[in-house]
Amino acid sequence: MNLAAGRIDPVTLEGRLVRLEPLSLDHVSGLADVALDPAIWQWTIARPTTEAELRAWVETALAGSDAGNELPLATIDQATGRPIGSSRFMNVVLEHRRVEIGWTWVAPAWQRTGANREAKLLMLRHAFDALGCRRVEFKTDSLNEPSRNALLGIGAQFEGIFRNHMVMPGGRMRHSAWYSVIDDEWPAVRVGLERSLAR
Repeated sequence: MNLAAGRIDPVTLEGRLVRLEPLSLDHVSGLADVALDPAIWQWTIARPTTEAELRAWVETALAGSDAGNELPLATIDQATGRPIGSSRFMNVVLEHRRVEIGWTWVAPAWQRTGANREAKLLMLRHAFDALGCRRVEFKTDSLNEPSRNALLGIGAQFEGIFRNHMVMPGGRMRHSAWYSVIDDEWPAVRVGLERSLAR
């Protein structure tokens, strides 16, 4: 962690099911094999449908990383070495011990396999245990019930709705649902995640 600069240093996080490593343009081709299903992007402001559009999305993420605002990560399947998704640390405010986990997606074939849950565990562990965060926050479209249920399932607490928070492709105003885990809750959240992954 570079607290003085207010940024998160690149890191690789190893789990049993997945490895999270700094996202790069080298991941684009592999991600394109699994990332162009429109269902993945239904609730986001990005809608890549070609490898070129996915490359532009990665380039935007890398620009955020270069600016110190984000740390985008590729989610790698440990069994095959294939990239299967992505997530990132974003809205980094380390002077206030706060970070957001967002832009998380996993290809449909790896959904409900534990891959996303383990990725969340790895990122939460890094935020609280390595970076010393006091708060990790998440937001999602208020209409995205699967995401909202998944956040409750990992132990995050619902905090409320930001109304008319974002303009979505097509012009719909998105209300964003906010969730968080704070440091006092982290030990119980960690145990819950570890137990669910051990089943």
